[in-house]
Amino acid sequence: MGNIKYNMRILGITIPDNKRLEIGLTSIYGVGRPRAKDILDKAKVDSGKKSKDLKPEEENKIRKLIEEFKVEGDLKREVATNIKRLKDIASYRGTRHMKRLPLRGQRTKTNSRTVRGNVRKTMGSGRVKVDKK
Repeated sequence: MGNIKYNMRILGITIPDNKRLEIGLTSIYGVGRPRAKDILDKAKVDSGKKSKDLKPEEENKIRKLIEEFKVEGDLKREVATNIKRLKDIASYRGTRHMKRLPLRGQRTKTNSRTVRGNVRKTMGSGRVKVDKK
């Protein structure tokens, strides 16, 4: 039997082989840098290690610790239901979600591109047409 190495997969997500574990774990929705660091500290795994260098025991420890949290599909579903609830009760935040506008008090006269994307709806933007004389 040759030493065949497979990609590390947690909850159906492939963890990148060439990145440090601390960064690679953030490819899972619901796991950011702080949570990744906590998981690796609890599993007693060096955060600088790469996923291809892990032993199966270490991999299983990490997998078990991540499964304790609400991540991926469950978390996305929870966020979606929270937004739907805000829309249903027609709260201020709910109406802002419906209009695709920022909801945490940011100004909208300028700089409201984060939620809306790069959409420009004013007359001042766009291509200027030159009048022919």
